[in-house]
Amino acid sequence: MDSSPPPPRATVRPLVAADLPRVVEIFAPFVRDTQVTFEEEPWDVGRWEAKRRELADGGLPFLVADVDGVVAGYAYAAPWRPKAAYRHTVEDTIYLDPRYTGQGIGTALLDALLDALRAAGVRQVVSVVADVPDAAGSLPLHRRFGFVEAGRLTAVGFKHGRWVDTILLQRTLTTPADDAGTAGTAGTAGTVPG
Repeated sequence: MDSSPPPPRATVRPLVAADLPRVVEIFAPFVRDTQVTFEEEPWDVGRWEAKRRELADGGLPFLVADVDGVVAGYAYAAPWRPKAAYRHTVEDTIYLDPRYTGQGIGTALLDALLDALRAAGVRQVVSVVADVPDAAGSLPLHRRFGFVEAGRLTAVGFKHGRWVDTILLQRTLTTPADDAGTAGTAGTAGTVPG
């Protein structure tokens, strides 16, 4: 009989300002120590607050996974590109505190994020994954949710003395039949900025 404790139960909920220090703590080691993100300087609470407001103003979700009152990870989606015609396409971002990996928390976050994006009228979700060992869990996670590889960008990032490729994954949230007559709308918050 397995005597290990059950995995923690995560509650996925919208981020609130009080969560931002934990977001800073989770993201900073990925910036400093890995090539998972191409950011080279960790973000402070002020920069994360600006990101939170930007996403909220655009009607886009910023979610956290709460495990017994501790933020174990976060997920959000931001506009894919600034040009207007991209307004129905977003790029997802998911980060977990490494102590919480392998426990279904990334799955819970991505599931809730996709639901929120559908409600916001998003049509396409793109995930840009650095092709490095530290990001290896992101590929199977996204594939379980129906993301397919859409391409590879070769040696587009240079960090920690090494050129890094990115793998582009894509998931359609709606079908052409779902889109009939909705080309001018983008969900509950008006239009998704692009």
